[in-house]
Amino acid sequence: MTGERTRGFTLLELLVVMAIIATLLTIAVPRYFRSLERSREAVLRQDLHSLRESIDRYYGDTGQFPETLALLVEKRYLRSVPVDPIAKSADKWVAVNSEDPDNPGIADVRSGAEGVGENGVPYAAW
Repeated sequence: MTGERTRGFTLLELLVVMAIIATLLTIAVPRYFRSLERSREAVLRQDLHSLRESIDRYYGDTGQFPETLALLVEKRYLRSVPVDPIAKSADKWVAVNSEDPDNPGIADVRSGAEGVGENGVPYAAW
């Protein structure tokens, strides 16, 4: 056994493989996080559309705006108040009240998330 050499990888070979893996990760990881952010923004757009559509349907059916978002769930215009994917909470929605003093209630809804979207517009302005 003293004359036999065991076969294996040298330290140099392992370092080269690790350098290649690190280079690939520096390319892939930022793209992955960017795609996650784009996905969250797409979900936010869809949630805002659903909420606004439910408010419009409620107004069309009753002739008045809902007092709360929970009322839309109670009256079955929504299954549940969606979670804001950027703020990560269903309680972060900002209700925009009607400007009509004869018809109070929630006329619109916006995200309560801080920050700016990929399009350069703050999430609160979407």
